[in-house]
Amino acid sequence: MLQIEDLWVNVQGREVLKGINLEIRKGETHCLFGKNGSGKTTLLMTVMGFSGYEVKHGKIIFKGEDITYMSLNERAKLGMGMLFQRPPTLKGVKLMDMLALCSGGNLEQAKELALEYGFGAFLERDVNLGFSGGEIKKSELLQLLAQDPDLTLLDEPESGVDVENLTVIGDMIRRLLEKDRHRNRTKSGLIITHTGFILNYVTADKGHVMLDGRLCCSGNPIDIFEGIQKHGYEECAKCQF
Repeated sequence: MLQIEDLWVNVQGREVLKGINLEIRKGETHCLFGKNGSGKTTLLMTVMGFSGYEVKHGKIIFKGEDITYMSLNERAKLGMGMLFQRPPTLKGVKLMDMLALCSGGNLEQAKELALEYGFGAFLERDVNLGFSGGEIKKSELLQLLAQDPDLTLLDEPESGVDVENLTVIGDMIRRLLEKDRHRNRTKSGLIITHTGFILNYVTADKGHVMLDGRLCCSGNPIDIFEGIQKHGYEECAKCQF
């Protein structure tokens, strides 16, 4: 699904990603741990194709196609979607209209999704305007469910969400990544998490630790997270693939 080969990226002239190699197969979900400022969000933004993230070397291959220098909208059309840690407020854009766009104009599907997750009252409101932390995450995930991407990039989906809403958020992510299917799963995901709480709701196949722009450790996500809790991130730097 996604293959990253020796990726080096600069942001505002500063080297942030330093030789990233990562492979996510079809149907797999990976999670990414790391300190603030280690380059996790930069990796997701680069993979998604946002401007300001300058690829100096390496390749990003999505579903067998080199997308390293493709535009963001081209990547989205190929089947890539993203949940932002701090998504923007879109004044003047109704959530109903956004969901309809994400679903290819299918208004009924958009309404059904919103009603299913108790979000019908938000359909005529501007996207994320005045929403709580949990409501923003639900709004973002509803848009992704309507888009139905093959690869979903999730930047701290549990941040700013209370325990009650986290259960719903987890259910939406499981649905997005086809976690209800034990066989023939086709959807893949890459999740950034600081707290590790999302692992209580979404099973990840593999975990990685990023330090100073490099992936220094990979393995079982639960084992990695428990190691971080006990010994901190610096111990992860001693690990090898």
